[in-house]
Amino acid sequence: MIAAPSPSLSAARTPLWLGLAAGVALLVAAWLVPVHLRALAPALLTAAGEGTPTLAELGEAKLEEAQPGAAALLLAGSKAAGVAESETGQLERALKDFAQREPALMPWGGEDPFLAPLTRQPAARAAAERGESVPVLRFFVTAEARASLRGFLENSRLAAVRDTLALGTLQNTGRFVPANRAGGQAYEALILLAALLQQGEHLSPALAREWREAARAAGASGELGAFEPVLVDLLALGRRLDWRQLTAVAGAVETRETWAELGALARAGGAEWDVVLAATLVDDSAERVARFRRGQAEDPDADLRLALAEGQGAVRLLLQRGVPVNRQSAPAPGALVSLALLHPGWALALRFALCAAGAYLGLRALDRAMRGGAARDQIFHVRSGALALVATGVFIVVTEPYLGRAAPVRIEGLTLAMPVLGNLADPDSLKTITPSFAMDTHSLLAIALFGALQIAMYLVCLAKIRDIDAQALAPLVKLRLMENEENLFDGGLYLGIGGTATALVLQVLGLVEPNLLAAYSSNLLGITCVALVKIRHVRPFKTKLILAAQDALAAGEMIKAR
Repeated sequence: MIAAPSPSLSAARTPLWLGLAAGVALLVAAWLVPVHLRALAPALLTAAGEGTPTLAELGEAKLEEAQPGAAALLLAGSKAAGVAESETGQLERALKDFAQREPALMPWGGEDPFLAPLTRQPAARAAAERGESVPVLRFFVTAEARASLRGFLENSRLAAVRDTLALGTLQNTGRFVPANRAGGQAYEALILLAALLQQGEHLSPALAREWREAARAAGASGELGAFEPVLVDLLALGRRLDWRQLTAVAGAVETRETWAELGALARAGGAEWDVVLAATLVDDSAERVARFRRGQAEDPDADLRLALAEGQGAVRLLLQRGVPVNRQSAPAPGALVSLALLHPGWALALRFALCAAGAYLGLRALDRAMRGGAARDQIFHVRSGALALVATGVFIVVTEPYLGRAAPVRIEGLTLAMPVLGNLADPDSLKTITPSFAMDTHSLLAIALFGALQIAMYLVCLAKIRDIDAQALAPLVKLRLMENEENLFDGGLYLGIGGTATALVLQVLGLVEPNLLAAYSSNLLGITCVALVKIRHVRPFKTKLILAAQDALAAGEMIKAR
């Protein structure tokens, strides 16, 4: 017959399993909180997009404002983002109906009083009869169109327009053929197009100021200089966009860096071009779109497509946070989504607090279960807390896939780097760099994780020493037990070497950003931990045991002598 467990034993086991279950439940709850340090949960995009206009609705609103060019860009972006066919089909039909009603507006993408010098040309009337969108530079093909536009702009009262038109007489035009030579039609057309954008005040104030300064510098030096790349990118954009599309994009750009990125995208074309332009129109800012794309280590356009499919609110949330989308996130309850959307800082604190509490309860329950009841020393509470902190660090690393990744350095074109110390003939090249002890967040997090592991190992070693000291054994037996635990006391060194090796392997595989400081810090912390354990605790305790054993031997000899 099998004896039934005693009521006292069952009562002792019950809270242990309850603690373990509570710890697991808290860990699951922490996993369900949809917030990350350097990522965005898809559930937040869905919640932010609810109740906000979709791309199709924004496109129909543009049609109501008689801007078919912008509506066409939103349609292309919705198709590139994989929006449902029902929505894209509805916008496409609305755009065709508008083209049948207002065919004269289609070539230009909308109305603009500054287009009067061009709309009277035969090429413009022929394009209006077809009712199709036409890249704006095609209307500058004929000499008659350029002469008409030049006569209109020469009467401008804006100094910026006059400075730009004056560049048409330059002979040092870089990659362009001067306007007064054969083949100079393209250069003259770009000068007129840039002046027309300034005349209509279609540029953002910041970009207009940069254009004006570059044009004045070029006119003063007699060389196109810094204004040349502006025209190169304008050529790429003018060959793909109609007039109103170009004005909408130019008004959302504030820096020449973003202008250059849009020019590069226009030369490449494809789905990325459609996605970026659609996001620019949705957010009314090309700067935030460009900044988001520059700051991501992987495919930022995939995140933009996901946000575009959810609506305007999702796009603005993604660009405001400026972090990638973590597609490994778990489904989250609506209350947690609302908390993470409105108060991300509090949601992040809740996530880590739940994780730490769950890890502590679970580890404490396991510790009590292995020891058959309550722990005998307060040190076990400290050890459970330290291991809970380590588990929280592991939880952060596992659930934050973008934490250790940095944006790649994008280099346009082919470059050749020649390392030199400096040029003595050029004093400006001899610069003094002030040493800095600042470290990035990833290095600090890695060092903190390795430090938490060594603290846990230190507490384990300290607990073992106290356990041996508390046993009712002879000093020589305790000394042999201490010698038997030498591998444990060297555990910090093993842990440090393992952390360094793991970090280096992950860096070679490309899973984390290369960082030798973070990798070798694990080894250094391991050496420090072992030195502290052996010098501060093991050596004094062994000295105490040796002296106690010597006293015991001396006492035994005295008894024998009597």
